[in-house]
Amino acid sequence: MPPSAPRLVLAGDVGGTHARLALFEAGAGAPRQAAVEILPSRDFATFEDALRRFRELHPQPVAAACVGIAGPVVRGRVSAPNLPWTLDAARVAAQLGLARAELINDLEANAYGIAALGPEEFAVLRQGEADAEGGGALIAAGTGLGEAGLRPGSDGFQPIRGEGGHADFAPQGALQIELLGFLVKEFGHVSWERVLSGPGLHNIYRFLRDTGRGSEPAWLAEELRAGDPAAAIARAAEDGRSELCDAALELFITLYGAEAGNLALKFLATGGVYLGGGIAPRLLERLKRTSFLAAFSAKGRLSAILEKIPVRVILADRAALLGAARRAAALAV
Repeated sequence: MPPSAPRLVLAGDVGGTHARLALFEAGAGAPRQAAVEILPSRDFATFEDALRRFRELHPQPVAAACVGIAGPVVRGRVSAPNLPWTLDAARVAAQLGLARAELINDLEANAYGIAALGPEEFAVLRQGEADAEGGGALIAAGTGLGEAGLRPGSDGFQPIRGEGGHADFAPQGALQIELLGFLVKEFGHVSWERVLSGPGLHNIYRFLRDTGRGSEPAWLAEELRAGDPAAAIARAAEDGRSELCDAALELFITLYGAEAGNLALKFLATGGVYLGGGIAPRLLERLKRTSFLAAFSAKGRLSAILEKIPVRVILADRAALLGAARRAAALAV
């Protein structure tokens, strides 16, 4: 009797820029990718439209589905903060012909995916002294800012979900306090996401520019207008073409280190802190310099604890998709 075909599950990783949708073979061991599409999120009015496009290309029956989404999932429903989309697990299940589908926060998906990555898919910022029984923390700056705790489990980390990226920005020192005042005038409430994200880097740049801390040449103004401002700022800084962009990026890195250290304290992440999202891998060499780790550990009486915590960057952009696939495979059992 021929062996039965492996069951397929659908996994998704939905962010403000891209919606990654994939089919995975679920069986013994880690799920194996069978098909994937990367769809520009803003090309679709709803998630259902994006899912419909994917199913037109890959109509095979699926046994289960899990989608990681940047946003707070409450009772199977989420309104994405960086997209005009509202996702509902019941609607996703109905569209796929399933009794049930699962929506999870994208940081939860990343957490589930960590165990499926190989050692070559991480970059070490600090080797540290990992506590095998300790928890961890995950922070990911990209289109927005995601944060999660990591609870040790028998099959890798289990996520502790949260929306810490929207918690109050806590400045340190005169420059950061002035940055807070600048952003309060524009946004009212200033969260960490307002400074630690792609748009956050642009906010920092605008603050430094508008408070007379550097000049903006015409070529840079044009690059900022023509495309992604954060990418233009990072390029100009790394190429040594703009001292203003360099200062903005340096402040961004310092703030990233400070908030990563805050998160490590909140979860006492002696098992390690992981940096996910799209920004950290692109700024890897910059992160290895002193400002990130110095800000990470600068926590007064508890600095000695922070200095021992391992810190790693997730290099693979497939971590959240793998994590969603692992959850979908568990649902299919």
